[in-house]
Amino acid sequence: MKLVRYGKRGAEKPGMIDDQGQLRDLSGLIADIGWNELSNTGREKLRNLRPASLPRVSGQPRLGVPFTGISKFLGIGLNYRDHAEETGMPIPGEPILFMKATTCISGPFDPVLLPPGSQKTDWEVELGIVIGNEARRVSETQSLQHIAGYCVINDVSERAYQLERGGQWDKGKGCDSFGPIGPWLVTRDEIPDPQNLRLWLEVNGESMQQGSTSKMIFGCAEIVSYLSRFVTLLPGDVIATGTPPGVGMGRKPPRFLKAGDTMRLGIDGLGEQRQLVTETRSQA
Repeated sequence: MKLVRYGKRGAEKPGMIDDQGQLRDLSGLIADIGWNELSNTGREKLRNLRPASLPRVSGQPRLGVPFTGISKFLGIGLNYRDHAEETGMPIPGEPILFMKATTCISGPFDPVLLPPGSQKTDWEVELGIVIGNEARRVSETQSLQHIAGYCVINDVSERAYQLERGGQWDKGKGCDSFGPIGPWLVTRDEIPDPQNLRLWLEVNGESMQQGSTSKMIFGCAEIVSYLSRFVTLLPGDVIATGTPPGVGMGRKPPRFLKAGDTMRLGIDGLGEQRQLVTETRSQA
């Protein structure tokens, strides 16, 4: 299934994408896509629906984050060997964990807002893991059973804040609008091998990133198991699993985002995002 939420910011309705790519309305059956719907039981109930029986949604409404109930937005750093090499950082022996503030979360087509004085805002296409069932100290062999599905994430990062201001990476990761998620949540059953997905990102139509999740240092099963040793993962929690090479800070010379730039990014089977970079927040 491809689950979505659509409508104005703060007033999104639940929906589903049918086999023809048409948006269908779920609001007559469920209030939202949250903890209950992300669970194994909730997903099974939705899977039994006939999309053709649901009302079609006309036009092209705004798409929001495709689910609610996000208590934690976690990120894994330097999880592609060639990305670590392009940044000049050592290959990690264990997953590098950072946090993105939940206030950074935005829809897949909402604008990305440059922080005041930003000079080094960068792009990062990433596979997102969405937790469906509580995970606490789960084994690697069982960890995928706790996943509701997968999505596209743009882990937007201000590199000066992240690397030149002291302390943790979080400073450059959690600015408003730095966490576009979507366009939809693709449930686990539709992605038989999350370690065989192509990722890509363009800026102003120019290819910047091309990669495959097969190149991850730590795969999805290991990441969920590892993180669950340190924090309890709850339904709706999101994990950004790392980015392939081609980020702005790794280019020679470095290249960063400026107002007026457009990012377009996607992952095979999980849809595409598009964001306009701006210095002031646009109305959704």
